[in-house]
Amino acid sequence: MSTTAEPKPSVVDRLNLSWALRLLHSSIGRKAVMAATGLLLCGFLVVHLAGNLKLYAGKTAFDSYAHWLHEQEFLPLAEAGLFVLFLLHIYLAFVTTAENRRARQQAYAQKQSKRTDGVLYTWNWMFISGAVVLGFLILHIIDMKLGLRSDVAYGGEHESFKNTVAVLSTPLSRGVYMLGTVFLGFHLAHGFSSAFQSLGLAHPKYTPLIKLVGILFAVVIAAGFFSLPLAIPSMPAIVEQATAPAAPHP
Repeated sequence: MSTTAEPKPSVVDRLNLSWALRLLHSSIGRKAVMAATGLLLCGFLVVHLAGNLKLYAGKTAFDSYAHWLHEQEFLPLAEAGLFVLFLLHIYLAFVTTAENRRARQQAYAQKQSKRTDGVLYTWNWMFISGAVVLGFLILHIIDMKLGLRSDVAYGGEHESFKNTVAVLSTPLSRGVYMLGTVFLGFHLAHGFSSAFQSLGLAHPKYTPLIKLVGILFAVVIAAGFFSLPLAIPSMPAIVEQATAPAAPHP
């Protein structure tokens, strides 16, 4: 008596992957996860900008904030989580862009549609703007986190205000930071609203409002970060505080 052979288990089944990895196994799931990580990173941008705007309040306010932040026990865990979010978002961006390019080739092989071409153009632009932002982020980490720039007159470990103003005062940082924030704004302007669509939250009644909120959010975030390399090195009071001798740290 013959028996029907059981279907060969897939790689996902053999590895007994969790529901999260199963989600990443589908195109829709990958886009949803990329959208979720993008929105979480938007939240980080709000907090990060709020902290950076304390530069306008002067040395005491900014150094006090930086000192408080670095004393928090949750900071290493938060940084690790942020790193994972960035890696996952970047990885999914590469995968999705590759899928869209294959879809474009298939569309040309069959029947090209304006809608398909428009969607792929948008994804390509998102990928390009994201790549520029990634380059800006790498320089930002080298500048602020690692302190490896040879052309920056870094201060001591606790002189966050002086170090930040010194970095923003270099021609390289001013140019790259302003360019990076412009591309960040473009990336957010489309990414914010498309994230809701990828999460299945698009609706004819609310989508226009979501797009408007996304554009306003992008403008506020980009303008806030753009103002720092533009204005901070040109403010005499800020520069004077940054170049003053450091007080002994307790």
